[in-house]
Amino acid sequence: MGTKDDIEAAVAKIFKSTWTTRNGTKVPEQGDIGLGNDGVLIEGTILYADLDGSTAMVDKYRKEFSAEIYKAYLDSTARIIRSENGEIVSFDGDRIMAVFIGDSKNTRAVRCGLKINYSVKHLVMPALITQYPKVDFKIKHVVGIDTSPLLVARTGIRGSNDLVWVGPAANYAAKLTELSSDYPTWITHRVFDKMSDDVKSSSGTSMWEPRTWTPMNNLSIYRSTWWWRVN
Repeated sequence: MGTKDDIEAAVAKIFKSTWTTRNGTKVPEQGDIGLGNDGVLIEGTILYADLDGSTAMVDKYRKEFSAEIYKAYLDSTARIIRSENGEIVSFDGDRIMAVFIGDSKNTRAVRCGLKINYSVKHLVMPALITQYPKVDFKIKHVVGIDTSPLLVARTGIRGSNDLVWVGPAANYAAKLTELSSDYPTWITHRVFDKMSDDVKSSSGTSMWEPRTWTPMNNLSIYRSTWWWRVN
């Protein structure tokens, strides 16, 4: 059989096979899910953190400098995600995807987003300026967060596969990172409505500005420039 025959057989099997799904109580790993139509259902909050302007950066600056920016941003972001009991599920170039589950998943994800903003402004940028005082570069980033039921499946071929997260949260969180980095944290109303008050306001002042996401069926979303101190 050639490649064409292999593809036709594999695709036919995917579309014809019955799905086997089960409810999950933890973030699944690759070994928990088969390569067939097998999946785990969870209630999850997805966070995407993405560097803004990385294409312009690699066009203008040395490859090694750009790699250091990638590494510093992703390293610090990953540590913050872990500190808020989030699970890192993928790295994709200059961005990172994480999932939060459990009763306080929305609050922890939002606090994580605000901490990432603090880290960029007060930890990563000062270190960058100290090392490269003559380089005119400012790190910009966007964090997008949404929550929904998710189907976690395994996709790819034997020897080369990964988990795919299917549900509104995965798509909307990723698309939120395409919005303006002038507001580093963007969340949907689904997250805002369920998160605790301590990440909604500070000393009676709202930390969030409501917006209408016109291209996405006028979805209600919120944006923020606030940060949460990292200790």
